[in-house]
Amino acid sequence: MPEDNPYDTMQNQLEETLQYADVDEEIFEVIRTPDRVLEFSVPVRMDDGSIEVFDGYRCQFDDARGPYKGGIRFHPAVNEDEVKALAGWMTWKTSVSDVPFGGGKGGVCCQPKEMSEKELERVSRRYAKEVRRFVGPEDDVPAPDVNTGPQTMAWMTDTFSILKDKTVPGAFTGKPLNFGGSEGRVEATGRGIYFVAREAVEYFDGDISDTTVAVQGFGNVGSIGARLLEEAGADVVAVSDSTGGLYHPSGLDVKQLEEFKKTDSFENYDSQGVEHVTNYDVLTEDVDVLIPAALENAIDIEVAQETDSDLIVEGANGPTTTEADEHLVERGVPIMPAILASAGGVIVSYFEWVQNLQRYQWTKDRVNDELERQIVDAFEDTMGAWEEIETDSVRTAAYKVAMERVAETHETRGLFV
Repeated sequence: MPEDNPYDTMQNQLEETLQYADVDEEIFEVIRTPDRVLEFSVPVRMDDGSIEVFDGYRCQFDDARGPYKGGIRFHPAVNEDEVKALAGWMTWKTSVSDVPFGGGKGGVCCQPKEMSEKELERVSRRYAKEVRRFVGPEDDVPAPDVNTGPQTMAWMTDTFSILKDKTVPGAFTGKPLNFGGSEGRVEATGRGIYFVAREAVEYFDGDISDTTVAVQGFGNVGSIGARLLEEAGADVVAVSDSTGGLYHPSGLDVKQLEEFKKTDSFENYDSQGVEHVTNYDVLTEDVDVLIPAALENAIDIEVAQETDSDLIVEGANGPTTTEADEHLVERGVPIMPAILASAGGVIVSYFEWVQNLQRYQWTKDRVNDELERQIVDAFEDTMGAWEEIETDSVRTAAYKVAMERVAETHETRGLFV
């Protein structure tokens, strides 16, 4: 496999951690391997009457600590290795944040930007139909991911419920509020990014109100993280979307950019003092905090050699290649790994699942307070491990915490033969 293959990257991260983690090598072979990978066709009738058959996937990586948990993405780059890697990362993400879930991930290889809302609904419902025997509140609880959202989860939950002859809101999370969703879920991943960035800046003796930030990827995660950092006093000087980036040395108006993005792309943004730059420029700007919040492998060795950021907080899953990670660690650039930094979404998904099972709605303040407590605890566990082991890699410390928890549960449960 090529070096920047996400599954290869994830396996390299596990192997690097093994020398520091208290994990038996036989148990390690169990926890590094997916339980199963499902590949299936997703035939859909398009608006013009034709039928297109898309490739669908669901990887269930590990459920020792609880039901599989992970998002569903619609993207033309979805493939087996990607969903295996993402399902693995979800396993370590749920573990390091200490929520009682395992890890899973799924997707459909398609181009949603070229599809109508009705076509997206058909893709969503057909996907739910294909995975119905493998998912559910006690088995595998999917959620939104790239190019999916609350409406997607509503369609999938409805389809699942119809096929089960009963309403099952706990089968999927990330749903609309009026259909079993949770307050605070839409902002959860971005809010988690903010909390981890705030804690990390303070840990390294900085002040969040005197911090410059660059955000690569201005979707749900990146935009919300940027807005919360701006509200805390940070200057968000650079952002980007798939069409390019924007830069202003004194800081951009994040709320204005959020409104603009609802109807247009950054390539058409025009405001006094704002410079149009490339995605590469955003990743290599001289800033205190860099947040890669798009897709995997955004930070490769070329970017790593050129970036001038003092701290990296990963908003996307697997945005840093193995070679880039090693280079940045050698340079002394701390990286808050995605399994920690972007755990806000799965933490609040857990809260939603609990509310669905209890048929009881939490307030937004309670959700946000519980999220802050849980992700700050995870940050402190990670940095405590980082201080204990002889490595400069915060990622390795986070993996140590996560792997030891999963391995301990496997040892407690034993091996069924």
